[in-house]
Amino acid sequence: MHGYGIAQRIHETVQDSLRVEDGSLYPALYRMEKRGWISSEWGSSDNNRRAKYYKLTRTGRRQLAVQADNWARISQAVTRVLEAT
Repeated sequence: MHGYGIAQRIHETVQDSLRVEDGSLYPALYRMEKRGWISSEWGSSDNNRRAKYYKLTRTGRRQLAVQADNWARISQAVTRVLEAT
């Protein structure tokens, strides 16, 4: 998916409760590519414009699993704190 498509997908998935700005998204994509978590290639978008498309690498899928586990632990801890008040 290209950068704009990624931002749109996030926006649609979370039903407007989170907005990812270009100033955050693209630097994050560049960092992930540098770390080998995603790869990219240039192509044409639906409206025939040049766009850089990104996809998860095998290393990226492993990192995603690690981060998902971390997030689950953190969110459970926050939920326990909120329920205790």
